[in-house]
Amino acid sequence: MLQHLTQLVSDVDGAWAAAIGGLDGLLVEGHASTNDDLNLLVAEHAGLLRSASGAYTQSLNGGEARELYLRGERLSVYLHPINPQFFLLLALDARSNLGQARLYGRSTARNLESLL
Repeated sequence: MLQHLTQLVSDVDGAWAAAIGGLDGLLVEGHASTNDDLNLLVAEHAGLLRSASGAYTQSLNGGEARELYLRGERLSVYLHPINPQFFLLLALDARSNLGQARLYGRSTARNLESLL
């Protein structure tokens, strides 16, 4: 799994971390080119993904959330569910390429699905 995450960070312009997280907020595996805390990133974003998924399935009748992108002043994160229990997190900087994040993120999530 680490090989897939490392390759994802390498393939996406502006990516600095990739992780597999559980919807329970626990880090399963991760790779970062910085010293940032992947445990904290996964824990906080698991709650956001659960909330967004709940709103889409229950309140809005939009079906399951297929991806979530959040952009802040200094941090952007792309989330892609792998299966009902796990998701892929890709952390991006200001020069990131969202198109690459989506393309390579979906592909990586499919590859990881068979491993989880």
